[in-house]
Amino acid sequence: MTDTPSSAGSPRPTGKPARQNVTFASGGADAHGYLALPPAGQGPGVIVIQEWWGLTDHIADVTDRLAAAGFVALAPDLYGGNVAHEAAEAFRMMRELPVESGVSLLSGAVDYLLARPEVTSRTVGAVGFCMGGGFVLYLAAHDQRVSAAAPYYGVIQGEVPDFSGLKAQIQGHYGEHDQSIPVATLQGLRETVRKQSGVDADLRVYPAGHAFFNDGRPEVYDPKASAEAWSATLEFLRENVR
Repeated sequence: MTDTPSSAGSPRPTGKPARQNVTFASGGADAHGYLALPPAGQGPGVIVIQEWWGLTDHIADVTDRLAAAGFVALAPDLYGGNVAHEAAEAFRMMRELPVESGVSLLSGAVDYLLARPEVTSRTVGAVGFCMGGGFVLYLAAHDQRVSAAAPYYGVIQGEVPDFSGLKAQIQGHYGEHDQSIPVATLQGLRETVRKQSGVDADLRVYPAGHAFFNDGRPEVYDPKASAEAWSATLEFLRENVR
């Protein structure tokens, strides 16, 4: 499962900087992210993991949507404030982020989120897109405090994670016409997860392409598939993040 500049579609039309409103310790250094609180002021915690573009307005909006649905949502900034503006740049930035470094920063984000007084859950959910979808799986395999993992068209960079320590339930969302993640590969992923962890991964396929949830990119956005996937994701998180 790999992503390339050609398979990711056209450049994201934005010149805006990364969205950040919180700073937290991670791996002995400061990390940053975008935090959104629910109307009630408290709720279960969810980590939102960016696409290869960076912590964009779209990812901040997804974080806000989760907050509106009752979650305390945090989108960590994996690129340290940088945002890609065209596909080749995004591809380079993704490749320059070691998986181990990304997982370490995300685990620090889990520490921070669970320590916040507004978070009522003992575990967190994780939702991610494209590169972030792959990191959802890496994080869930690494950190047993993740109880619900929802990758959207998750790109796994390099080796498939070792799922032997996985405790999270998995609900994945993929596009039937996604050239970067062939549907035929999903059965192998499902079997690997089941063999190593005993978890039956629910990997759902929609008649859409890559990045179908990104409503900031009308050339790839699929409203019907997005609405169906989002509704399922919210129900999944409510059932599994306690």
